[in-house]
Amino acid sequence: MLSENEINRVLVVTAHPDDVDFAAAGTIARFTDRGVEVTYCVVTDGDAGGFDRELDNGGMAELRRTEQTNAAKIVGVTDVRFLGHRDGTVVQSLDLRRDITRVIRQVRPDLVITHTPERNYSFIAPSHPDHRAVGGSALDAVYPDARNPYTFPELLLQEGLEAWTVREVWLNGGQTPDHHIDITDTFERKLAALRAHVSQISHMEGFEDFLRTRFSQVATEGGFGEGRYAEAFQRVPTA
Repeated sequence: MLSENEINRVLVVTAHPDDVDFAAAGTIARFTDRGVEVTYCVVTDGDAGGFDRELDNGGMAELRRTEQTNAAKIVGVTDVRFLGHRDGTVVQSLDLRRDITRVIRQVRPDLVITHTPERNYSFIAPSHPDHRAVGGSALDAVYPDARNPYTFPELLLQEGLEAWTVREVWLNGGQTPDHHIDITDTFERKLAALRAHVSQISHMEGFEDFLRTRFSQVATEGGFGEGRYAEAFQRVPTA
């Protein structure tokens, strides 16, 4: 398993704008505070989300890209990449694996954070089909695609992207997390990042209270005690 001082570059692969902020923004803020380079790779533009349908026909996608870019800045991330796959229709595919492999070889991260590809039966929200498809494709891109120069050879021959081995993956949204990060000191920035997604949360009453309850419960499950907040992941060694 990676120690904290071995993590210098992190790639977060998510399905939609706002996914990273719900799952990991507090952890990301901890990383950037100590100088870790973090890149977001968002597979869709989130055009099927939101509640203001006057913004169809591309308007919602543009708005959500802007919201995610602004949210990223709040936790110290300026490198945000959108792959442009259609929201709500993502499936595990060779095309998606190639697109994620390309970003892995460009960024060359020590750690990848992504969705669990498994359905969570105790808390359904993380089990969106796009999430599971992106998580499965990201894991396939980490192993074996990104490290094998003979997989998607055009990435090497046409784009000059050398093979890269990711040393570890953290999965969010699963039923069996084994790694809890205390985000008490960065929790307010997590809240601020989520507030940046106005199109997604403006209709929700009691949203902040829900988040405080949810992530204080995670802290308790992680053994941090009362008055703390935490995010949880399942660690997968991939070196």
